[in-house]
Amino acid sequence: MSDVGTGILGFVGLSALAGVLVTAAVTPALAVTGMAANNGIAVFENLPGYLDINELSEKTDIYAIQADGSPYHLASFFDENREEVEWDAISQYVKDAAIAGEDPRFYEHGGIDIQGTVRAALNEYVIGGATQGGSSITQQYVKNVLINNGVREAKTEEEKDAAYEAATETSPDRKLKEMRYAIALEKKFSKDEILKGYLNIAAFGGRVYGIESAAQYYFGGKHAADLTLPEAASLIAIVNNPEKFRLDYPDSETNGVNTIVDGQPVPYAANKERRDYILEQMLKEKKIPQADYDAAVATPVAPVIKEPSTGCETAGGSGFFCDYVKNIVLNSYDDPATEENEGARLLQQGGLQIYTTLDLDLQAQAEAAMTENVPATDPRFDVGSVAVTVQAGTGRVLAMAQNKKFTDDGEVAAADPSYTSLNLSTDLDYGGSSGLQPGSTFKVFTLAEWLNAGHSLRETFNGARRAFTSFPGQCGGGTWTGSFNPRNDDGRIANNAVDATKWSVNSSFMAMAQQLQLCKIKETAAAFGVHRADGAALGEGKNAEDETIPFGPSAVLGTEEIAPVTMAAAFAGIANNGTTCSPIAIDKIVQADGTELPPPASTCTQSVSPEVAHAMEYAMQQTFAGGGTATASDPGTGIPHIGKTGTTDDAFDTWMIGSSTKVATAVWVGNITGGDNRTNLRDVSFDSGAAATARHRIWPRIMEVADNKYGGDQFTEPDASAFKQVLVDVPQVTGLTLDAAKQALEAAGFVFEDGGPQDSNLPAGTVSATDPSGQAGRGSTIRVFTSNGSMTGVPNVVGMTQDQAEAALRQAGFRAERQTQDTLDPTQVGVVIAQNPAGGGFAKPGDKVTITVGKLSGGPGNAPGDD
Repeated sequence: MSDVGTGILGFVGLSALAGVLVTAAVTPALAVTGMAANNGIAVFENLPGYLDINELSEKTDIYAIQADGSPYHLASFFDENREEVEWDAISQYVKDAAIAGEDPRFYEHGGIDIQGTVRAALNEYVIGGATQGGSSITQQYVKNVLINNGVREAKTEEEKDAAYEAATETSPDRKLKEMRYAIALEKKFSKDEILKGYLNIAAFGGRVYGIESAAQYYFGGKHAADLTLPEAASLIAIVNNPEKFRLDYPDSETNGVNTIVDGQPVPYAANKERRDYILEQMLKEKKIPQADYDAAVATPVAPVIKEPSTGCETAGGSGFFCDYVKNIVLNSYDDPATEENEGARLLQQGGLQIYTTLDLDLQAQAEAAMTENVPATDPRFDVGSVAVTVQAGTGRVLAMAQNKKFTDDGEVAAADPSYTSLNLSTDLDYGGSSGLQPGSTFKVFTLAEWLNAGHSLRETFNGARRAFTSFPGQCGGGTWTGSFNPRNDDGRIANNAVDATKWSVNSSFMAMAQQLQLCKIKETAAAFGVHRADGAALGEGKNAEDETIPFGPSAVLGTEEIAPVTMAAAFAGIANNGTTCSPIAIDKIVQADGTELPPPASTCTQSVSPEVAHAMEYAMQQTFAGGGTATASDPGTGIPHIGKTGTTDDAFDTWMIGSSTKVATAVWVGNITGGDNRTNLRDVSFDSGAAATARHRIWPRIMEVADNKYGGDQFTEPDASAFKQVLVDVPQVTGLTLDAAKQALEAAGFVFEDGGPQDSNLPAGTVSATDPSGQAGRGSTIRVFTSNGSMTGVPNVVGMTQDQAEAALRQAGFRAERQTQDTLDPTQVGVVIAQNPAGGGFAKPGDKVTITVGKLSGGPGNAPGDD
């Protein structure tokens, strides 16, 4: 009996207070008397009256822009699937159904429906039945605002649960606050504004919130403005009890085929019952005519569920690009000083409209080329492939494709290896792996530093394969010492930077690096934005024992692990006159209130001088010329390209990276997993052809579309100084042993060649001559000749008589041969005036020495006085 008494007292108190509040709200000038009224007003005045309506949690949409300028939806992210709409974007059927079903006197009361409140209080506190709705639409709006405010301000899941409980608890205190807020709202906002807010905030089951998202989800993508009468009533039915009346559980006990009428199952019986009640109320309130009511009631409840985009899985082949965009938002707007990731809040609740840089034409071609040339899985090894395209001069990422399907579901990826969440195109912090070895594509940075240091494209060096034992200028100081003897892919020798680039000769680039500073090569690569994908700087990677691996000779050949998008941006920088723009994937972000949020911007840096870039471009264009390593990638569009191929040891990774003046593309095909599970791509084939050349079947397909769409200019010709030949002194090695001469020449940067023995007066086996001698281009081949010791000195017989000269020559072991020469000097008649070889020269014993004897000019005689 005491419980009943308490309930009655609660009912009376609440009812009286409700009456006071309503009276105060509607006719505040009315004199209110009586103890209950005075007490009620006192309580009322002590309650908070101002309700701050925070922004609603809305879904974020990510778009690509189509060729006609219209947006193409890639994906959505949300905690609550909501899209706010304006008053005119909501069907009148929805508005009338909400009022008729939830609050028929909405446009008459001042925020509280006294009849509904008293009825609900009687049921709650006296009868003790199930809780009944007595709240006006304004009160329901208040409750939903309190839920939204509490949940959005919460930092943890526990705080969110607590906020929800506080806003929905069944208690007089909560109800009184709700009433107070409702009255205050009615004084501040118009009825239409409150109804619009209510329809935008209301829950419609699961994670569906707001009438627009409900219409799209339950009725096949319809907008709220286009809902039919029965559809509108079905959706408003859900608001009364979102889990009981939702329409996406056709087999559930509450909403499924669970009612039999005339032997036939009634689909969505619970929703239909509530829907028909709302239609009846609309008829009663004269919102619809009898004919419309009859037709609507006869219409089956027939939802057409259109699953909303919930993450990048819905982006199809663009899923990896979408995930890259998602991670850009997460990383760019996160404030480490706060517990909550602001980027995550913006993405999940901020209602952003994100317009990306993705070019759908290029993306489609990249996906098609990838699908046709590299399988998603291979029983022989963990096959992977990516293609990334970046716009030169802007850094805009135009395409990003992978030979897998994207998923964030670990169970899906574990069950089907054709799915993955690992984005091989990007850095680790942006959803990517720890990077891929770029192989010989990295050589372009040694080429850049070669030119930076004042060397020329045609300057020669010793490009022959050999063991390199020292490299100067390690980072941190000192010289690298050891033995490094990399293999070349074929037997060609390149003795200048152009041929070295064209044929990608390892020993040639090591010869160039040996004349540079290792740390300078690293710094030049970094100037192009190149960094390790795991976040470390070049030369700061760790091995399995967590020891730092310095930037050494092997790094020159591409052993650092780098993301393909980084390499594509670097090549775009080379093609852009040496100005590199960091990759970006977002063009514009529009916030829920229509204002723009500045997206992460590209930073453009002059990586090398334009003159150096033009010389690099010249050398890199030669890779497409006859015999160059990139000839198989020529798309044949007539647009000039620069390029560089790359193949790591044992062909575990294969690359093709190149660029026009407008667009750069990086293609990688290789092994995803490392260690002993890797396969040499030269040993296997795909259906499309050899695995090692798949890159050359993908790259030109993408660049053909890029060339046709974006065009491309001629690369600027390098300055003449880029082709200068630098001459250096050839060491003087005459008289040295052959081995000593070889060491001296190679130390000076020349190529040694044994020219064999030659006649010489020097001791047999010693160097007698070089060809060339004096000066030659560094790296030139110097032929070295050795003495056979066969030469002896020729006596000087000039000034002797003919007889004396011949006797002296015979005595020295030479044969004399005489010839005469006219002279007007009588003292030279009969005297040797010249000899060949000259006196002091060398000749082999038995060789002929020609002597020239003077003869008096004008007569046949050779003695004075002959006429």
